Amino acid sequence: MSHSAAFSCRQLASYSLLALPLAFAALPLYVLLPNLYARDFGMPLATLGAVLLAARAFDAFTDPLLGRLADRLGSGPARWSLAAGALSALVLALGMAALWFPLPRTPVALAVWAFAGLVLTSAAWSQLGISHQAWGARLGKCDLQRGRIMAWRESAGLAGVVLASLLPLLAGLRAALVVFCTLLLLGWLAWTRAPQPSAVVPTDTEPRAALWQPWRVPAFRRLLLVFVVSGIASAIPATLVLFFVQDVLQVPAMQEPWFLATYFLCAALSMPLWLRAVARFGLAPSWLAGMLLAVGAFAWTALLGAGDATAFLVVCALSGAALGADLALPSALLAGVAAAQSEGSQQQGAYFGWWNLAAKLNLALAAGLALPLLGMLGYAPGARDPGALQTLSFAYALLPCALKLAAAAALYALILRPRNATPTPTPTTVPRRLT
Repeated sequence: MSHSAAFSCRQLASYSLLALPLAFAALPLYVLLPNLYARDFGMPLATLGAVLLAARAFDAFTDPLLGRLADRLGSGPARWSLAAGALSALVLALGMAALWFPLPRTPVALAVWAFAGLVLTSAAWSQLGISHQAWGARLGKCDLQRGRIMAWRESAGLAGVVLASLLPLLAGLRAALVVFCTLLLLGWLAWTRAPQPSAVVPTDTEPRAALWQPWRVPAFRRLLLVFVVSGIASAIPATLVLFFVQDVLQVPAMQEPWFLATYFLCAALSMPLWLRAVARFGLAPSWLAGMLLAVGAFAWTALLGAGDATAFLVVCALSGAALGADLALPSALLAGVAAAQSEGSQQQGAYFGWWNLAAKLNLALAAGLALPLLGMLGYAPGARDPGALQTLSFAYALLPCALKLAAAAALYALILRPRNATPTPTPTTVPRRLT
């Protein structure tokens, strides 16, 4: 197929379907697991924070190496990437089962089990995800096409997150695990039928030099800085949301998954709107608009208290619409940077490896610092003390908004303002590539 032609919906669906089980796994790993181990298994917040920080930091620093592996696999026949993906999918399925149903329950043994399970499961999840991302990056040949590919993939991912937020409560963890494994198999089979990137001749670049190549690109460094600040702003609420819903809002347990489902469903529904914004304004301006919408929608969450379930549902819907920009547009910008710097070479995996490292460090810092800090300030799961709940509300709502505003300022200063200062061929031309 000519890459200049638009991909059909069937082709985009074949590529994107694997993102559904990958996102299905991400929600338990990064959102549900802290609450499960703290509330159901009785792990102290300080211990839990240390385990999550150590496991996620270890996992994050392997991602650049997995990115280089993805490049090596991608420089060969497509079956190399698909075979490695099949092995990773098997390890991922076994790891999820081990984390959801741990065998030991004594404190020390449970902490060791959780750490080992997180390291193995996250490594398999990363290898599969990075290879899938790099494959998609090599398919797109312009900003709009890359945005469309990423939007399809992230929309499938959001469907997986919505399913993962509802299924464990409605059908139980065992049924959810069976569904996850089935979707993982179907996603891999669909990937085998997806459009294949153009063959790339392997370069003679020394492996260590290739690994560090993205850091030599100023556009990558600027974009990564914005992504890190914005990502930490998103990771803190992701870590604390269930604590906030259960202890501040104090809603019945049956209502909890509907907040997450509304949040991610609105993100999926917003994708076509963000794609229209990209076509009109470009990737970076649209991402800036998404950041500002996120702050405007989320800031007043700090004022909510017990029984404010309806108001929080509105917050979830509006901030979910902003999430659509956060999910699709930064990855599309990164794909543009990687494509601009990887002409004739196979380096997209290296870019996504470092990108995923940053994303995981965001989550590691959010869990490893926020949870112990809340414990030091007097909050514990199930607390009803007004001071402790106010501390939780501020950490959940106001700190992320301040960080998101800092990310918006960095996006404008480092990316948008330099681009606006560059002369364009015509006054109405919107720059299509981040350089």
